[in-house]
Amino acid sequence: MDGRNVEARWRALSPHLLSLLRIVAAWLFIQYGTTKLFEVPASIVPGGGTVPLASQGGVGSLLELIGGAFLLVGLFSRPIAFVLSGEMAVAYLIGHAGPQGWWLFPVVNGGAPAAIFAFVWLYVSAAGPGPWSLDAWREDASRVPAAAESG
Repeated sequence: MDGRNVEARWRALSPHLLSLLRIVAAWLFIQYGTTKLFEVPASIVPGGGTVPLASQGGVGSLLELIGGAFLLVGLFSRPIAFVLSGEMAVAYLIGHAGPQGWWLFPVVNGGAPAAIFAFVWLYVSAAGPGPWSLDAWREDASRVPAAAESG
């Protein structure tokens, strides 16, 4: 097997790797919502407990939980990923860069997860969810002609 064949086969996997990136990132993202809303698997709220739903943290946690669930299964992926990318950008600016200085490195100010999620979701909003998604299934189902279904 020559190098070009290996490269071609690797490139052919890129849509499936996009789906895998979306699924794993969504699974991790959901956990940020569950920890703040339900203390599952543990609380990450300073001092313990949960965040009030009617707070900035509560709204963000709901977005993480519900939006993450939609992205996990790949449903309405592009618009939801775009909204969540914006949420993570705002979370980074308000929660990490703002209080601790704009130019402080994200690994130091605790904003690395927010920064990487912002760009992963921005990419998913442009690239789509990949083939392992309900969006792809819905698109494939809409292409089936009515005559083929009945006959």
